[in-house]
Amino acid sequence: MAPKPLVVIADPIDATALETLRSGPCRVLDASGAPADLSRHLGEAWGLIVRSRTKVTADLISKAPHLTLVARAGVGVDNIDLTATGARGIRVVNAPGAAATSVAELTVALYLLLVRGLWPSITATRAGRWERGAHGHELSGRTVGFVGYGRIAREVARRIAPFGARAIAYDPFVTRATDSTELVGLDSLLGSSDIVSLHAALTAENRHLLDARAFERMRPGTFLVNVARGALVDEIALLAALRSGRLAGAALDVFEVEPPTNRELLDDPRVIPTPHIGALTEEGQRRAGTEIVNEVLRALKGEPLASLVAPAGGAR
Repeated sequence: MAPKPLVVIADPIDATALETLRSGPCRVLDASGAPADLSRHLGEAWGLIVRSRTKVTADLISKAPHLTLVARAGVGVDNIDLTATGARGIRVVNAPGAAATSVAELTVALYLLLVRGLWPSITATRAGRWERGAHGHELSGRTVGFVGYGRIAREVARRIAPFGARAIAYDPFVTRATDSTELVGLDSLLGSSDIVSLHAALTAENRHLLDARAFERMRPGTFLVNVARGALVDEIALLAALRSGRLAGAALDVFEVEPPTNRELLDDPRVIPTPHIGALTEEGQRRAGTEIVNEVLRALKGEPLASLVAPAGGAR
């Protein structure tokens, strides 16, 4: 009798989801505790489960001659070489809905921190200063411009509507909004928004989408929030826009290099930095683990897949 297919866990997933996988028609090898040793566990791997830490490169794939499925326990798949998986006929799946609530709630929290000027107030109060008086603005009446209008942006729009904020969005792949959000061109969005909020997937075409020219199109005093991918923003241009006053502040959960190394950006008092934690609530990680394990089990059983990112035979 042939051995059951081997699924290798490269990055930690929810413990309950892991036990569910262990009860399925497969062998499971949890290699998440020793990432440096991952390559030597891939010789028999049928499936590979990753989060964002593991980079599924062509070289890594070459060490897994039997690999059939790569499963990303999260949304973005920019850490997976889709050209290499497609060339090998390896299917790629993800968990697109798992993080939407967690990231949307963090996004709204960052809006409020920026618009109310809370970060400087927190810092000053900690330092022993009691700086009162008119301070910051209301979110009510502000225009939030979403760059990318997928699941997360739509969840954010739903949450800011009760604040009385207006939502507009630019997304070349969306032709009709299902809510009151107005779809506009990128130039119009940049020139009309009080908050520019990034929710786009990273592609070769939109790397540094927000560059010096894009910042020049924004109104003075605009805020930037990036909870998507750091490389959507040219960080040198971002720092220049902050220093010139074109941007009043920025909240960044993601950076072009992680952990970030640009001390000038991190130390700027107008920047609120967080360590790529948008999806990392207990609830979000539980959903990600459950969704991706269910998808792996469907693949093992030969059932239709719910979240196929790249089909066997070619990346898209």
